[in-house]
Amino acid sequence: MTHTDSSIGPGCRPGEGEGLVDGAATDWTSAAAARRGQPAGAHGSAPGGHGAAVVSSDAGLLEVALPFLDAGLRAGDLVALSCPPETVELISRSLGERAGAIESDPAMSLLGARAPDALTMCRRYLERAASTGSGRLRVLAEVDFGSSPADWREGQRFESVYNRLMAGLPVSAVCLYDTRRLPSSVVESAAATHTELVHGATWTPNPRFQDPGTYVPSLPLPREPVEDGEPVFAVDDAVSLPYLRRSLGAVLTARVRDPEQREDLHLGASEIAANAFRHGVRPVSARVWADGDRLICVISDRGTSYADPFSGFAPARGLDLSAGGMGLWLARKLWDHVDLVPGPDGLTVRLSTRLR
Repeated sequence: MTHTDSSIGPGCRPGEGEGLVDGAATDWTSAAAARRGQPAGAHGSAPGGHGAAVVSSDAGLLEVALPFLDAGLRAGDLVALSCPPETVELISRSLGERAGAIESDPAMSLLGARAPDALTMCRRYLERAASTGSGRLRVLAEVDFGSSPADWREGQRFESVYNRLMAGLPVSAVCLYDTRRLPSSVVESAAATHTELVHGATWTPNPRFQDPGTYVPSLPLPREPVEDGEPVFAVDDAVSLPYLRRSLGAVLTARVRDPEQREDLHLGASEIAANAFRHGVRPVSARVWADGDRLICVISDRGTSYADPFSGFAPARGLDLSAGGMGLWLARKLWDHVDLVPGPDGLTVRLSTRLR
């Protein structure tokens, strides 16, 4: 999937260079607790953290957006939107000529990218922000996780993981949760995944925020109806990694219409299979379900359970491909949903995606 940067007005340049993503081991819980209610619109202010604003009208959206964006422009921040086109247009009309200084890129959120790519794009913008007047990045994003419970879970997980992987960096983000467009369960999840709540121009610490290390593993795993039927492929003790790769390739050839998607899914599943053989304990088993609209691949081994909830959102050893540690990261980039399900008998990795 290709994503391009765009601007609201003239004079804005797309991101340049490779963005580095690392797995910072701290979250923002303590930093949020140290802050008290502070205005987002005061000249030069740049509230840190990850704020959520629940809105129910265009007027309410602008009441949050305009002070936040205005403060960033006056402070010399790199200011960007990651919002649907209609919201970008609404904000642009309200800002007038100043909209030309604000960038727009849906690939900074799940609107235009999967989680690993969205985090990488945020880092690219942070690199550019280092050369601005303040050295800070300020992002306004409107939440839209998709239409299914699996999509909502993926979005909730992304918002929670963001707190850990972007901790301590010079970025301020406000996520807009519009009750006119989102299911109530998604709106309610904002309190668990954001360190601060935003009302108009005021930020306050969020007492309901949950540490990502606790919240992410607690999310329920939705089961797809296709899993109630017989799998189209099943093996309980794959004889070798090459055999399993070939077998998965044959299944995908028969079930995935789009050649590019077929290649992507095979690469992601092969990486998970390789992890099972190299880092797990045999037997390695696999199941695939498909119904023409969705495909699910489950790969299990009997090794020691691995339960790091942040695995795969960033490369384990940086972006040097020769260093390895890319398997889960690639799988998250290529499949809609990747779930690690540890159990007493080992680890199961569940991959699922919509078919094009």
